[in-house]
Amino acid sequence: MQYNLLGNTGLQVSELCFGTMSFGGDADETESAKMYAACRDKGINFFDCADAYSNGKSEEILGRLIKDHRDELIVTSKCFINIKGDRNSAGANRRHILSAVEDSLKRMGTDRLDVLFMHRWDNTVPLEETLRALEKLVSDGKVMHLGASNYSAWQIAKALGISERNNWPRFDVIQPMYSLVKRQVEVEILPFAQEENLGVITYSPVGGGLLSGKYTKENRPANARISTNKEYASRYKEDWVYEVAENFSALAKEKGVHPVSLAVRWASHNPAVTCPIIGARNLEQLQPSLASTEIEMTDALYAEISALSRTPPPATDRLEEQA
Repeated sequence: MQYNLLGNTGLQVSELCFGTMSFGGDADETESAKMYAACRDKGINFFDCADAYSNGKSEEILGRLIKDHRDELIVTSKCFINIKGDRNSAGANRRHILSAVEDSLKRMGTDRLDVLFMHRWDNTVPLEETLRALEKLVSDGKVMHLGASNYSAWQIAKALGISERNNWPRFDVIQPMYSLVKRQVEVEILPFAQEENLGVITYSPVGGGLLSGKYTKENRPANARISTNKEYASRYKEDWVYEVAENFSALAKEKGVHPVSLAVRWASHNPAVTCPIIGARNLEQLQPSLASTEIEMTDALYAEISALSRTPPPATDRLEEQA
C-alpha cells in the first residue's frame, strides 16, 4: 500500500479510501467488521462516512470499529441531508451544521473528524454563513479539515475566495464522482484541484457496478443496483455507457485482471486524484477493489482504457485546441 499527501493538509492517506455507505444497510455489523478488517490488513488508513448513510448507523458501526486505534486513522463524515425528518434538520445553514456534527461525533464516539464534507451545495443559504459555521468547528477542534462533496468548480472557487478574504480555513479536500463512464470532472474540477493543491477522493470508480463485468449492451441484471435504484438508473441510463462497460470488460479479460480492479486502478491514475473511494456489500465483493493496487497502470494502458469512453470536451468547447 502506498500513501499520498492529502492536498495541503499534511496528512498521509492510503492510496485507497474505504467508503462505509453499506455499513448498517447492505452490510450488517458482522459483515462490516469483516470488510473493515480486510481494509486494515491491506494497509488502508482512510475511511469515509456520512451521517446520511443508513441514517446514522454507518457512523455508529464505524465508530465501534475504530475505537481502539482511532489515532491511526483518517476519518471523514458529511452533513447536509435530513436524517431526522424535522424541516430544519437539513442544509448548509449554521444551525444544522453545528447540530449535525455534534450528532456525528456522538455516534462515532470520537472527539473530532479529520475531514468534514459538506455533502451538497445549498443555494438557499449565503455561502458566508456555511463557511463561518465551518470555521467555528475548526476553531473548536471538532473538525480538523474541511471538504466539499458534489460541488462544481465555480462553487469550490467561490468558497476558496471567501475563505481567503476572511482568513477562514478553506476547503482542503473535494469528493467528486469519477469513473470511466463519468468523466465530466476532467473538464474543470480536476485541473482546478491540481492548481489549488486540493486533496481529491473520488467516489463510484466502478460506476455503480456498471464496470464490474455484469453489464453488456444486451444484459442488464434485474436485481443489480442500477436496475433497482432509481437514482442509479437515472445516472446510468444512456445506452452508450453499456457499450463502454462491455468493451471494458472484454479488455479486462484480455489483460487477465478483474474489471473492478482495473476500473479502480484507472480512476486512481489521474494525477489530480489522491485516492478513489472503494466500497462493497460484503467481503467477497470487496476483494477485487483491494487487489487494484497490484495492477501496474502504465500510461499506455491508461490511454487504452480511456479510449473506450467519451472524453468530455474542454470547458471552452474548442475541440481543435486539443489536437
